[in-house]
Amino acid sequence: MSQFQYDLFVIGAGSGGVRASRMAAQYGGRVAIAEDLYLGGTCVNVGCVPKKLLVYASHFSELFRDAGGFGWDVATPLFDWPTLIANKDKEIERLNGVYQRLLEQAGVQLYSGRATLLDAHTVEIDGEKITARNILLATGGWPWIPEIPGCEFAISSNEVFHLPQLPHRVVVVGGGYIAVEFAGIFNGMGAETDLVYRGDLFLREFDREMRLQLADEMREKGVTLRFNQNVAAITKHGDELNVELDDGTQIECDCVLYATGRKPRVKELGLDNIGVTCTDSGHIEVNDYFQTSVPNIYAIGDVIGGIELTPMALAQGMAVAKTLFRGEQSTVEHEHVPTAIFSQPTLASVGYNEEDARALFPDIAVFVSKFKQLKYTLTDNTEKTLLKLIVDCASDKVIGAHMLGQDAGEIIQGLAVAIKAGATKADFDSTLGIHPTVAEEFVTMRTQTR
Repeated sequence: MSQFQYDLFVIGAGSGGVRASRMAAQYGGRVAIAEDLYLGGTCVNVGCVPKKLLVYASHFSELFRDAGGFGWDVATPLFDWPTLIANKDKEIERLNGVYQRLLEQAGVQLYSGRATLLDAHTVEIDGEKITARNILLATGGWPWIPEIPGCEFAISSNEVFHLPQLPHRVVVVGGGYIAVEFAGIFNGMGAETDLVYRGDLFLREFDREMRLQLADEMREKGVTLRFNQNVAAITKHGDELNVELDDGTQIECDCVLYATGRKPRVKELGLDNIGVTCTDSGHIEVNDYFQTSVPNIYAIGDVIGGIELTPMALAQGMAVAKTLFRGEQSTVEHEHVPTAIFSQPTLASVGYNEEDARALFPDIAVFVSKFKQLKYTLTDNTEKTLLKLIVDCASDKVIGAHMLGQDAGEIIQGLAVAIKAGATKADFDSTLGIHPTVAEEFVTMRTQTR
């Protein structure tokens, strides 16, 4: 009989932790998982899923405006934030139940509570000590708000999903996924929206040409973009907030949303008890197989940093389960990872951006197409779609694909398969398009732009 109660104990029931525990159990392991907040983690509860629902909701204002060009006489629409939030909450509750059933059906024991490491094989939850041969840390991240005067009046991406009413004037601070997406959400719902970012242009990991076009589109839709500025202080006067920028600009608003990054959720986890090494940024340090400095303790997901995306955490969880229970030393590739910002319009990408490609490859060819979608030709909508392919001239392989426009995430997901498989520009050129679609432009871009 084993000296341990479990073969694997997982701390954190987010996307990565649930995937690892389920697969480990299916591979024959005795598995338990602990969660002190909500099943499904950030993505399901205060991240990807509810955010995408709000993105969908915010698009309707533009759809109503465009409808007239197609002969629809649409009365002035009314938007009710509490109805949206209530319906969103019902869906999240349903998903929480789905996650619980998935764990139960896989035979994973679920513990509710904060688990603390006592030693390399023991965790404690509400006074109960539990032992495991291996432990997996998947506690994710937590929003971070810098300590400036009045920071207590700001909210983070956790609280924004539970606002009782839609604020009429919003200041969003940050330049990453969350900031850009919520600027579009609030603007689409009719709020006067300012986006404040300390850098010269948001979304710095993405292709610069695409980012510049997105900035133009957001301004055209009504978002005020304040680059190279930062918040100096926030003051409260009754129900109104005053945001003072470092250049002296004053913005009156009803809500300040900080989306300036997330920090690994390791507080009170007990890492110091057993000597798990962390990086300077506070993330748990792991090797290529997600093993920490303590050999039987592993870590995955946002808590280790790197590419902090749900599909990456899922892949990492699968890799750990295979390593521990199938004898396959498994890792996860970090090349050609597709991603999308559900901005308005959507920005999606896979492979290298133009700046990185120029630095890494001796000779590249860039193909760009910019146009107004057929959908908007009967409307006053000025939105432009921008597509880009980047090709390594030596091999003719497509090493980057980028799109700004409607359904960009859906289209780039398909291209990601081709690029990962090593498709060449000749393969793209010989593929027939589906007409009339936006996606067909990716196989009809014959003339090199630069």
